[in-house]
Amino acid sequence: MALVVALILLVVITLVGLAAVRGTIMQQKMAANMYDRQVAFQGAEAAMRAAAASIPTSPGDVARNCQSASVVCLANPFDDPWIKANPGSIKTLSTAQYTAGSLATGQPQYVVENMGNFQDPSASTGFSQSANSHNYGVNGGAITNIYYRVTARSGDPAQVGERAVVVLQAMIKQG
Repeated sequence: MALVVALILLVVITLVGLAAVRGTIMQQKMAANMYDRQVAFQGAEAAMRAAAASIPTSPGDVARNCQSASVVCLANPFDDPWIKANPGSIKTLSTAQYTAGSLATGQPQYVVENMGNFQDPSASTGFSQSANSHNYGVNGGAITNIYYRVTARSGDPAQVGERAVVVLQAMIKQG
């Protein structure tokens, strides 16, 4: 009888130990995935900063003008067939701008699109004028600026494989 009880207790303790090992392995995988995502996020943010810095000095970096009537710009330009068909539209950061570490999946990329002229909410509308007074013929200060949409990603998904890819997007005001 003691042998049977000892064997049952041994099986129960083995099952508890295996469950603990399985939980530990899962936590290690989650931590590795979070680390991978953080490395990818840093690469995408570096591409975002480089693209924002290049807008005033490199007008050739702008992939296309989304304000044109015949142009349809998708929310994610990396999925856009037109962007994929034009090889110069997707810019890859050079190693002089940003060096992805050995843990990164590759060099980050970005796409810059001209979204057109929009009202600048921080511009002066003039003395004793409301923000919408220009609608009624009142002339104030300059109220429009050119806005660009910058979409950055941590690497090319075709080369990344099962690793994390982070995509960031921001509107950048010129000036």
